[in-house]
Amino acid sequence: MGLSVDIRKDLGDFVLESQFETDGGVTGILGASGCGKSMTLRCIAGIVKPDWGRIVLDGEVFFDSERGIDRKPQNRHVGYLFQNYALFPNMTVQQNLMTGLMAYEKDKKREKEAVGEMMERFYLMELAHHRPSQLSGGQQQRAALARILLSRPKILMLDEPFSALDDFLRWKLELELLEVLRAFSGETLFVSHSRDEVYRLCDRVCVMEKGKAGAVIPVKELFEEPSTRAAALLSGCKNYSLASPDGEEHVFASDWGVRLRYSKELPEDLKYVGVRSHYICPVSEAEAKGQENVIFCKMIHMVEDVFSVVLMVQPLTASKGEEQIRVDVSKEFWRVFSQKEKVEQGIWVRIDPKDVMLLKQ
Repeated sequence: MGLSVDIRKDLGDFVLESQFETDGGVTGILGASGCGKSMTLRCIAGIVKPDWGRIVLDGEVFFDSERGIDRKPQNRHVGYLFQNYALFPNMTVQQNLMTGLMAYEKDKKREKEAVGEMMERFYLMELAHHRPSQLSGGQQQRAALARILLSRPKILMLDEPFSALDDFLRWKLELELLEVLRAFSGETLFVSHSRDEVYRLCDRVCVMEKGKAGAVIPVKELFEEPSTRAAALLSGCKNYSLASPDGEEHVFASDWGVRLRYSKELPEDLKYVGVRSHYICPVSEAEAKGQENVIFCKMIHMVEDVFSVVLMVQPLTASKGEEQIRVDVSKEFWRVFSQKEKVEQGIWVRIDPKDVMLLKQ
């Protein structure tokens, strides 16, 4: 039956209005810092009480303001992995894991076996008598996850679990977490501001902006066909322009001062167009002649990245004379192209109609 959340919490200068439903698998909640992601998890866990609404997991009502239902956190059986992992600092790893069993396992022999099995699964046997302060960030995360799973949660909620880790360790633990999530049979909510983490770990995603949750959609849909500017921004799109319909299958991108053909369905409330930087292709003057969706630009910056070249170009037709477009190309492509073309005098770029994203507010 899944998870159903429809709640409102007024915090004065911030109002959370979170409404979404999930049905198995891993659902990402993607949004910028301060948009209400963690507050939503706290309301589901029972740590924070909403002002109004209803939270139901697999038919079990956690919260219902109209019926006066508000289950205590310990009765919701929620596995909540906090950003700081929340291990007890005065306990060893083994003792921390034991706390996950206390409410469920009364058989001391079985209790010891269960903790031992979980320590083996998460490579914690040699750390059994270490305290959290003696563990690395990755080891703390493994211990926290092991403790959560020992409590037999009905739902896993992970609040930016990799935020405190360096890139190498983050990738290693991400692979480990992927195996945990695949083996978990219940609902999982994965909170992040990283589109890459959400893409790799989640089946579906819900975008949050300024306290409001969007619809839950398949992850690939967010990256291939985002419907709003906020969703496109969170999915990594760097280029936007205000836009309006301009004849059949065309829009006018007013910030760039160009008419663009599109190939997707035009939303009634079109507000912007967006184009991903790696889909914009520099073309020669000869290639640009007679083509649609080509823009002549002034070169502003050329920045060499680790594996690519980032071009910041300015359309000569830009409405305010200052709007820039980001173009990402491979180093090899730019080496050859810049040798053939007089890029210091300007550069033509082309946008394929299928890569024009039509976005609502």
